[in-house]
Amino acid sequence: MSAWQEKRTDWKADRDAFVADQKAVRKTGKLPEHLGPPPSGFALLPWLLMGMGAFSNLFQGKTPNPWIGGIGLLVFNSLYIHVVFRAFTKEAREARSTRGALLALGIVTCLLGGLYGGSWLLFFPLLGLAAGAIVRGRWLGKTGLGLSALAGVVAGLRDGWGAVNVAYGTFLSTMVTAAILSLSDAVRELRAAREELARQAVEKERLRFSRDLHDLLGHTLSVIVVKSEAARRLAPRDMDAALVQVSDIESVGRQALTEIREAVTGYREGSLAADLDRARSALLAAGVEPVVRQSGPPLAAQTEVLLGWVVREAVTNVVRHSGAGRCEITVDGSTEHVRLRVTDDGRGAAPPESPVPGIGGTGIGGTGLKGLTERLAAAGGLLEAGPGARNGFTVTAELPVDPVDPARMAEPVDAVGRVPSL
Repeated sequence: MSAWQEKRTDWKADRDAFVADQKAVRKTGKLPEHLGPPPSGFALLPWLLMGMGAFSNLFQGKTPNPWIGGIGLLVFNSLYIHVVFRAFTKEAREARSTRGALLALGIVTCLLGGLYGGSWLLFFPLLGLAAGAIVRGRWLGKTGLGLSALAGVVAGLRDGWGAVNVAYGTFLSTMVTAAILSLSDAVRELRAAREELARQAVEKERLRFSRDLHDLLGHTLSVIVVKSEAARRLAPRDMDAALVQVSDIESVGRQALTEIREAVTGYREGSLAADLDRARSALLAAGVEPVVRQSGPPLAAQTEVLLGWVVREAVTNVVRHSGAGRCEITVDGSTEHVRLRVTDDGRGAAPPESPVPGIGGTGIGGTGLKGLTERLAAAGGLLEAGPGARNGFTVTAELPVDPVDPARMAEPVDAVGRVPSL
């Protein structure tokens, strides 16, 4: 009774929500989001009225041994209610106790139908309803045919050719009930899957946007800081040179605003040449001698975007951490792949963040390099970072000329769903 009251409360709450949605539909014309109350045992209770004929015969004294009939009727109704209310939860539906109750219901139905016949044979279609609510999948057809044959045999012994109607009704009630309930479950599962896909799409876009902001602002703000420091140092002794640095700060800031707008709209197309020019300017402002070499055929837009991110991150780390006097940026392209290498002659230490495993077995530290590793891996490339052969630090990125579907590049690889910090 406690479980019955709980299900009834849930059903009423879902019904009230559905009614509210229907009123909103009449006002706005927009389709409702609520599908209405999910099916429950209450949907199968009205079919117990099929037993009213047996109940009437029992009270009119047309049934021999009325005490046996009354007890049998009570047991049948109790088992039927128990079974149908457990049919709408997968765990309860597949439990052995539920299958045992269904078997007991079948035995009681055979005893009552075989003993009294007539209206009592209508309990077989009710048995089919309960069986259709419980049995799903590959056993459904065999169960429906088996129950129909059983109903036909018992009814044939009591009612002759009327057994055909009983057998047909049993088979029809079993199959139709199973089909309707399976379809209802499928609709609700599909709706839940659609909502989950929409939620994941929003989460992926949020992660993409966060990583884009990191890649865009991390480098740009570092350039602004370096040039601001250079302008402050130059101002007391060379105002013209300081004004040049201030002009560069203004240019970098305007470019950053443009790139952020493009990133927000999702239509940002990178230019590797522009990124190399900004890297050269940032290195000069930091007192690092830049050496930039580029060779090979023109690159695809997505390839330039990825390599531009690598240039930004690597040069930012050189400016911030290396203490280098010289930085070489080399881009070598061929018909099959393109390789970018950024090497400095500084202290040779990785960024101070904790290291994480790299693609090629090399430790790649830092949120930025970790995010780039994931991006390049999604595009079919790799990123390696570590101490140089002699000294300094080296970042090497390699990509195929035709990258993988760009949509995959926005998918987060981090299983725990962390958002990279800016």
